[in-house]
Amino acid sequence: MLARFAIIATTVWLGTCSTPPDWLDHVLAGGQLVVVTRETPTTYFLGHDDQPAGPEYDLARRFADTLGVELVIKPRDSLDALFDAVRNNEAHMVAAGIAITDKRKQTVAFSEPYQSVEQQIVYRLGTGRPKSVPEVFERNLVVLRDSSHAETLRAIKADHPRLTWQEIADDGVGDLLSQVADGSVQLTVADSHDFDLHRNFLPEIRVAFDIGSADDLAWVFPLQHSKALRTEANRFFARVRRNGQLARIQDRYYGHTDELDYVGTRTFIRHVDSRLPRYDAWFREAAAAHGLDWRLLAAVGYQESHWRAKAVSPTGVRGIMMLTEATADYLDIDDRTDPRSSIFGAARFIARLKERLPDTIREPDLTWMALAAYNVGFYHLRDARAIVELEGKNPNVWIDVREALPLLAQKKWYQRVKYGYARGWEPVRYVENIRSYASILRWITDERETSDDDAQQLTQPAASSFTDVAP
Repeated sequence: MLARFAIIATTVWLGTCSTPPDWLDHVLAGGQLVVVTRETPTTYFLGHDDQPAGPEYDLARRFADTLGVELVIKPRDSLDALFDAVRNNEAHMVAAGIAITDKRKQTVAFSEPYQSVEQQIVYRLGTGRPKSVPEVFERNLVVLRDSSHAETLRAIKADHPRLTWQEIADDGVGDLLSQVADGSVQLTVADSHDFDLHRNFLPEIRVAFDIGSADDLAWVFPLQHSKALRTEANRFFARVRRNGQLARIQDRYYGHTDELDYVGTRTFIRHVDSRLPRYDAWFREAAAAHGLDWRLLAAVGYQESHWRAKAVSPTGVRGIMMLTEATADYLDIDDRTDPRSSIFGAARFIARLKERLPDTIREPDLTWMALAAYNVGFYHLRDARAIVELEGKNPNVWIDVREALPLLAQKKWYQRVKYGYARGWEPVRYVENIRSYASILRWITDERETSDDDAQQLTQPAASSFTDVAP
């Protein structure tokens, strides 16, 4: 039974008594797994078509599916609120990338860890990289209150009494990284996966050095009455680690994060304002017509031509989507340099590539493979999938196909497949760049749409505090 999805914004008392039975019994009897989390890129957010997404959401949904119950997500705004929810029987568990610490283990219980991250001092490019703890003494260092980062700093202070920092409660790690990027905060501490995900959005931020030891991330449960539910969670993590689902989820959200450098990211962000507006409406219209995310389609256009309608490559591909002459003929496009025709043709072609791939390939792997085929050719992609099968891996998942594609340039491999040699490393870089561009574009457009909504609300007349209801 696939878990249905629900969001509950208000507090719900899960138990009818002050000492509930083990939460596993409660979950199975009530048919719901109630999970609290934070709305961040590394946990939970609303993605394409306002569908829930995020690494923690994906894991929690699969866990709920395993239990055969409905997943209920309850977002919280702070670390304190997350821990209070499980301590006060308002949720069965926390799934929010929480680090296991000795202090926390005194009041809550943890699952087995599913990910390890480093704590890193983060600074702004051009402000001078601190290389050791003493070089942090004279700078403004800000971290989240009651975070694992604060605990680490307190431990370091025992050896470095001059170390000082500020703890704040309201902002998230993403907000702190943004403040470092704009210079309003000099330093912060971030987990390595948070930094990796934000570095493409905020190209000014840099890692100075790691502090403390690596943190293990885990789900959080009440200290009492959760042993059986934790046991099921541990079995779940063992299974998704063994069958590759955990690796695929992590690749979905983090697999593209180290592809762009500072110059490439800054140039892209500048072109979002200077070039994209000319073609924005066509990207949106073409993507909607073919069931694609317009930000992804625009990212393909940027990877191909940097949004230049008259672009021409040495090999003869042309236009904003750099269509070959054969592809243009296949799509009945007369003028490859006409941007509207090129954009709509590329959207149609990507949709057709997705249709040609086997139904056994699921999203987002289906999209990544279609994009690889757009770059290297459908039959070379088929050869790469054949190599995956020869190696006893899964040809339906991108992380395995991504490893196989470069093998098409090695004689011992391309002689064993039907369509021969290909520059197989190129589609790998191509797909990962597009993923990075699309991720940055989503971040930019979401930020601007939120700002526009806030501005619109400020211009609206204030609503009455009371609502008239007809008897």
